[in-house]
Amino acid sequence: MASPSAAPEAFTRAVAGLRADSPWTEILLEEIAPPQRLAPFAFALSATVLRGGDEVASGRLILLHDPAGHDAWQGDLRLVTLVTAELESDLATDPLLPDVAWTWLTDALDQNAAAYTAIGGTITQTASTRFGELAGPEPTADLEVRASWTPTSGDFGAHLRGWCAMLASTAGLPPPGVSSLTDRHHAPAS
Repeated sequence: MASPSAAPEAFTRAVAGLRADSPWTEILLEEIAPPQRLAPFAFALSATVLRGGDEVASGRLILLHDPAGHDAWQGDLRLVTLVTAELESDLATDPLLPDVAWTWLTDALDQNAAAYTAIGGTITQTASTRFGELAGPEPTADLEVRASWTPTSGDFGAHLRGWCAMLASTAGLPPPGVSSLTDRHHAPAS
């Protein structure tokens, strides 16, 4: 990978846009080491989504830049994500969940005016039940979203906001500024 000081302007502008803050206080963003062999230039963020103090989802967003471009990317910049979230066990077998989870991504990008092309990905839902020596907690269910897209606008803050909105949907968070009914604490009646 090339040194950051030699990074092209398109890459440095994209990184600056991705360094914006998340609009959700429940989503903690952190810069992490990017993959080394996917493109000449790369930048990566990790996210942890908390609800009621518990981690309910996590994700990575990776920016790849190859000044020579890629035909499959239809450009020279690419965003790649992996998001995992815990599910209620009854949702793990819902046949509509993959379609809904995909719209969490596309709707979030569209609603944040994060223009893109060449989007693709997979949605995986799993259910696990422990037996024998591993018996313990209730059955668990998880959702995994793997996707990538090519940004077609220079507003990488919009892509970050869209990605955070998708994380929030995946984790079941309400939109910024809206309280969840289950999170409200009522004072006892006197």
